[in-house]
Amino acid sequence: PISAAEARSYLATVTPAAEGSLTGYSRAQFPHWSTVSGTCNTRETVLKRDGVNVVTDSSCAAVSGSWYSEYDGATWTAASDIDIDHMVPLAEAWRSGANSWTTAQRQQFANDLTRPQLIAVTDNVNQAKGDLDPGKWLPPRTAYRCTYARMWVQVKQYWGLKMDSGEKTALVNVLNGC
Repeated sequence: PISAAEARSYLATVTPAAEGSLTGYSRAQFPHWSTVSGTCNTRETVLKRDGVNVVTDSSCAAVSGSWYSEYDGATWTAASDIDIDHMVPLAEAWRSGANSWTTAQRQQFANDLTRPQLIAVTDNVNQAKGDLDPGKWLPPRTAYRCTYARMWVQVKQYWGLKMDSGEKTALVNVLNGC
């Protein structure tokens, strides 16, 4: 992700805006887990990228390996215990400006392997995060919060998504401690 200094510099230019509504939102508005190569989709690609000694079957499903979840420090050996987190949740993106994007743009966002938008993490920790922004949720593993904030800012900046005041304040506070 971008450096803490770069993230702080960008945040200094952000004018907070009220979050939009969820009217019209559904996960289907963000086609995700697109095919990346052959039979491998985005989820499987992230599992292979973020795992160690990952072995896949002929349909690209992970059958063995291990995954370290940066959010809580847990290590898992079953891909079923891992969620691929959208760093900036899809509903958060919708409320922050993605509601005006085309479906193709939302699909690119939901499958973005270039920016730090997708990360393999413990499933129940990801589910606890839900669609919350950093003003309402930060990773329980405090050692990861600086990286998380840098990643969040990079994704929001690249995609031109708005931030509300609570989100910006939380990010500034985290980044000032980095």
